[in-house]
Amino acid sequence: MTLMNEIETLPLPTPDMGGDDLFRLGMMYSTGQGGAPVDLISAHMMFNLAAMRGSMEATVYRRELSREMDREAIAEAQKAARQWLDQGRIGYAA
Repeated sequence: MTLMNEIETLPLPTPDMGGDDLFRLGMMYSTGQGGAPVDLISAHMMFNLAAMRGSMEATVYRRELSREMDREAIAEAQKAARQWLDQGRIGYAA
């Protein structure tokens, strides 16, 4: 399996994912678990979406991760999260 095939098979956020599922995706990208590349921007995005879906744990991890990122990277992660929201793929917590 090539690297491109591995990347294509990584899980992405879907509309039916709850805070816990999104939090797990954030953990995958923040630590490289499950074959995911370490990608702090994607991790921050996933933690942000998880927090919107009610994950208190994601809020803590997002804050910690933000300390390791520069402003531009945080802004990129926030923009990516907004794009997912604008596309109607991820909703806010009830």
